Amino acid sequence: MRSLINPPHSFLRSKSVTAVITALPLLLSLAADVSANDVPLMEQGIQIGDLAPGRAMIWSRADRPARMFVEYAFDENFTDAKTIRGPHALEDTDFTARQDLVGLPQGKDVYVKVWFEDLTNARGKSEPVTGHFHTIGKRDDIRFVWGGDTAGQGFGINESFGGMKIYEAMRKVEPQFFIQSGDSVYSDGPIPASKPAENGQIWINLVTPEVSKVAETLNEFRGRYKYNLLDENLRRFNAEVPQIWQWDDHEVVNNWSDSKDLSQDSRYTVKDVPLLTARAGKAFHEYAPLRPHDAEESERIYRKISYGKLLDVFVIDMRSYRGPNTGNLQTKESAETAFLGETQLAWLQDELKHSNATWKVISADMPIGLNISDDFDHNPPQRWEAIANGNNGPAAGRELEIARLLKFIKHEHVNNIVWLTADVHYAAAHYYDPAKAQSKDFKPFWEFVAGPLNAGSFGPNSTDATFGPQVVFTKAPPAGQVNLSPYAGLQFFGEVNIDKRSRAMTVDLKDIDGATVFSKTLPAEAEHKRDREYDRDQDRD
Repeated sequence: MRSLINPPHSFLRSKSVTAVITALPLLLSLAADVSANDVPLMEQGIQIGDLAPGRAMIWSRADRPARMFVEYAFDENFTDAKTIRGPHALEDTDFTARQDLVGLPQGKDVYVKVWFEDLTNARGKSEPVTGHFHTIGKRDDIRFVWGGDTAGQGFGINESFGGMKIYEAMRKVEPQFFIQSGDSVYSDGPIPASKPAENGQIWINLVTPEVSKVAETLNEFRGRYKYNLLDENLRRFNAEVPQIWQWDDHEVVNNWSDSKDLSQDSRYTVKDVPLLTARAGKAFHEYAPLRPHDAEESERIYRKISYGKLLDVFVIDMRSYRGPNTGNLQTKESAETAFLGETQLAWLQDELKHSNATWKVISADMPIGLNISDDFDHNPPQRWEAIANGNNGPAAGRELEIARLLKFIKHEHVNNIVWLTADVHYAAAHYYDPAKAQSKDFKPFWEFVAGPLNAGSFGPNSTDATFGPQVVFTKAPPAGQVNLSPYAGLQFFGEVNIDKRSRAMTVDLKDIDGATVFSKTLPAEAEHKRDREYDRDQDRD
């Protein structure tokens, strides 16, 4: 007969089973917690880009293979929200993705919610990131900001300073969009943990492995953009202010052109500038919230973005189609003197001629009349990095192409053109006066310079008299001082306001705290038939 008393080993086995059964809910709970936490992360937040009538780009990044989803509505409670199943984010784009929102009404606040769903069978969902922006309507005044030069000269994210706090100053003016005028990263500038600043101060940086050296690999170029997005001010700004990006040289390497030679630069093991340009370009297009061009030229950056009858923005590319940096004194145009290049120049002329907007803003990555050397002190003989050539004479070299553009504008009677730029790391206002120029066949115009946003301060540069630039205003380091840190406060952005009734444009240059250091109001010049049509529209409103 079987004993009713369990032997010792049977008792122990029974206790073990009981313990497992008792612990099972806890184990299942822990497993569920692990599963819930193992979802995509959106550490870079979201960006809004290329706002245009009826549409806007939404950009984000996951930390693993995933699919992007975007929900949007016209109030903060997401009433009657629409959800779009966006693209996959895979390794070939560093898990970045962007979705074009279309069919947006004019003059409305748009609220967005973005998340990623991973590509496992569990389909884990990230925590959403929210943002909002305003589409420009016929009844709206227009306000936007611009600037360039971020995380340059080794001045990165200094958390004890408040981070890249000029982005918070720009956010507070509530712009409808922002023009990133180039040098959005400094791929050629290592960011150390600390570096000396003026007056015995020490600048302390947040650092990552990718920014500790010059960028050469694709992941190092990508790491530059991810580094900037560690800044809370920038992420908050990105979630509220649509952006228009262009590029300049530091996205690749300082002053790059066909004449760039890295053979003596010991920082680089990759000496092939075209290869560095290809990797930098891929990273730029992955992280910029711009609307991709079609397959005809998939990497194209220059484009026009319209904002109704008040404003067209012409984003130009002064880097991709230029000839080599030279002494810039050629007397005839050739491939060597190209700056915009024939295709882009023809596009710009045609778009300007047919623009129906009152104001035409040319967003340039370099100024026209400032002498900008291609590092003569360390790399003689003198080569010129921008348009001007320092000879104060009639147009020569790259100036020939610009002279042709300015002559076209005059003879086609295209009015109300303003140039906005950055690059030189100080604030300035220039009035180009044909009466004081050596090449005189153009209409007078204004050029405004902003920046840096978070980089070393320099300047002012000397001017070249070819197009008669009159320096109306500058704010730069005192004579004898260069490469001042953001501690010095010489960080600048520009703000533009266009009044829908008067059509006047007011341009303000502002400092790191948002204080105005210069202001200029420009009345709109009459354009006859276009203006009569605009006035009739205003009367109907």
